[in-house]
Amino acid sequence: MPPLEEHRIRCHLDELLEQRSMSLVELSDRVGISVANLSILKNNRAKAVRFSTLTALCEVLGCAPGDLFSLEGEAHVKG
Repeated sequence: MPPLEEHRIRCHLDELLEQRSMSLVELSDRVGISVANLSILKNNRAKAVRFSTLTALCEVLGCAPGDLFSLEGEAHVKG
């Protein structure tokens, strides 16, 4: 089996938090996800994201999944 290629999905959590003047700790409290797990996501080290997590993040941040993630090499429209 060939080695897995590193993914090209990029997370824009930093930008969204900055736009909303929200800290990672506040997001953690509101979404119910640990700061450590949000940090992994924010730093593009996550291997997967559950739909329930994605839904909660989008609800709290008032965004769509495409605002939170983009495919590297494609234009990203900020939400």
